[in-house]
Amino acid sequence: MTIPTPYYLVDKTVLLKNLEKISYLRQRSGVKCLLALKCFATWSVFDLMAEHMDGTTSSSLNEVRLGREKFGGETHAYSVAFGDGEIDEVIANADKVIFNSLSQLERFHNRTGGRPVGLRLNPQVSYSNFIIADPARPNSRLGEWDMARIEASLDKISGVMIHCHCENGDFDAFSKILAEIEEKFGAVLERLDWVSLGGGIHFTGEDYPLEALAERLKGFAERYGVEVYLEPGEAAITNSTSLEVTVLDTVRNGKDIAIVDSSIEAHMLDLLIYRLEARIAPDSGAHNYMIAGKSCLAGDIFGEFQFDKPLSVGDRISISDAGGYTMVKKNWFNGVQMPSIAVRELDGRVNLVKGFTYTDYVESLS
Repeated sequence: MTIPTPYYLVDKTVLLKNLEKISYLRQRSGVKCLLALKCFATWSVFDLMAEHMDGTTSSSLNEVRLGREKFGGETHAYSVAFGDGEIDEVIANADKVIFNSLSQLERFHNRTGGRPVGLRLNPQVSYSNFIIADPARPNSRLGEWDMARIEASLDKISGVMIHCHCENGDFDAFSKILAEIEEKFGAVLERLDWVSLGGGIHFTGEDYPLEALAERLKGFAERYGVEVYLEPGEAAITNSTSLEVTVLDTVRNGKDIAIVDSSIEAHMLDLLIYRLEARIAPDSGAHNYMIAGKSCLAGDIFGEFQFDKPLSVGDRISISDAGGYTMVKKNWFNGVQMPSIAVRELDGRVNLVKGFTYTDYVESLS
């Protein structure tokens, strides 16, 4: 099947490798793993993911509903702040409800209908290379940290969520932060039924000491007598998805520039937010090109890459690792054509599962 670019291509074979590591960790440690929908919500591959994960965790009412309706399993509902007009529907679709603050807990805990209730804690330590993504940044609004106030509310909760990692592929750093969490909140943890340690732990990466992580998590669960959850997002889908694009034009202004039928602001927004370059493979050869998007944004640039021959109009380029925090952020900036979504099945067949039209663009506005 020939699919017009641009489109995201999810490769189930690569996805399965990540999921098998998640299954191994679950079996060896006893932890439960919930897909973080804020990172990846492409429900056309939830059938495969649900075989290796325990459910989903969310950041909004829409994500709670998506997890319940499309993934199944256990559904955790969290939001930085729930509104009066949505809390009842959130609760109706959730197995556990986690409040970000004590004020939200006080406001809504009587409306949870007997469901397990949790509170987000902020240990004031974290692992993040970007201040914008650091949950423990100065003046953070994410979670409670005052032990006296937390302990006074323990009668209203059965668990806590502690999310303080971002792309942490260092087991020693994870273990050190977990030790600090134990030191700060140990007296609370031993009075709970469950603890979510959040996401951002890149344990599906190459050479990650998965066995050591399993033992650390198992020991933590046994020490405090709690059920432990992880919330992998990027770890579940890393390297599984590419953005397929086509060269529309080539120009030269001090450098050779190839303009493609996509845009970082519209289709890979995290590159712009974090000032990162895209990745392509093999990225080798004698010909250097800046790959740029077709939007009017002057800085709409995927990066500079090496090719084995000069690029021409019509050439295809595959941009790697375009799944996490990418497909969920795509938008209609400049009215640039929204990438379709395709899936490469385990048998190698490629199926187009979603296309977007002018009607979708019009209906996203008013």
